Amino acid sequence: MRPESEEELSEMVRNTDAPLRIFGGGTRDIGTPVTGAALSMSALSGITLYEPGALTLVARAGTPLADVEEALASEGQRLAFEPMDMRAVLGTDGAPSMGGMVAANASGPRRVQAGACRDSLIGVRFVDGTGAVVKNGGRVMKNVTGYDLVKLMAGSWGTLGVLTECSFKLLPVPESEATLRSAPMSAQDAGKVMSAALGTPYEVTGAARAPDGHVYLRVEGFSRQVAYRCGQLQSALGGAWDVLDAPASAAQWLGIRNVHAFAAQPGDVWRVSVKPSQAADLVARADCPVMMDWGGGLLWFLTPEGTDLRARLGAFAGHATLIRGSQATRTRLQVFPPQSPPLAAISQGIRRKFDPRGILNPGLMG
Repeated sequence: MRPESEEELSEMVRNTDAPLRIFGGGTRDIGTPVTGAALSMSALSGITLYEPGALTLVARAGTPLADVEEALASEGQRLAFEPMDMRAVLGTDGAPSMGGMVAANASGPRRVQAGACRDSLIGVRFVDGTGAVVKNGGRVMKNVTGYDLVKLMAGSWGTLGVLTECSFKLLPVPESEATLRSAPMSAQDAGKVMSAALGTPYEVTGAARAPDGHVYLRVEGFSRQVAYRCGQLQSALGGAWDVLDAPASAAQWLGIRNVHAFAAQPGDVWRVSVKPSQAADLVARADCPVMMDWGGGLLWFLTPEGTDLRARLGAFAGHATLIRGSQATRTRLQVFPPQSPPLAAISQGIRRKFDPRGILNPGLMG
């Protein structure tokens, strides 16, 4: 199925009782494999509103992310949250779509400074599991009608509704950027350095540790400000730091954002969100290659195929998600973090409200 309008999509959903496997560009193949009729959103494409002066954009869910980024770049603007592209690490083809980006709440290294995808999302339109068209939010941040529902759709992976349109607030592209690179250091030392850097007034917009131990700290803004802030950071943190210029900095953060370090390596890839203060302990428990992002709040682990990383890590205050694994592993292990009984009951109640027949990506999130 490939609807070409919201009305056609609504009719399709309303008139079927069969499970639906919903996808946009097909680049984010994670979660428990879904058995159902394929529902492609690729035909619902196009930017429906772009007001550079108001820093606002509205696009249909099937719009390729690259088309939006090209339009924004022509006006010196961008999506602030630096959405991750999973194609390299998952080995998928296709083109990331706006709806898929929102459904995954795809957010990159700049989250430490600009927030996640859901923080820039100001409005959605979607078709729920009954075929009803729902509109929530608006085109400006002053319109907060249904604000919680807008947030709810980000990261719902198509289990609550099929997104048809998304509205975003935007930010200008800074004039320049630079990145400080350290010598290799332990996860514990890296955590301390990144925490210290993020605690300075120098507006660090990226703080990560690569699998080889190098720590990267990004600064963005006007050229003179970037040079000054890099110098102040070096003085405040001590040690020896190399400075990557704007092109080298952009290339480095592209690799960090998309986890290129694990893209061509065999094994499973896990994504763990945790308090930065606990990161070093989890790295030690995992005993496998790791990349640290968000100042230590996001950990990417490369494990041997079929490894139950949650069992290896034991109890901790955070969440572990299996991002890359075989279908057998994704069926055997719960892909998304297990929920406590009270939270699971709330989640199930919400799904029954929006999808009473249980036809939207059933089982994908466990």
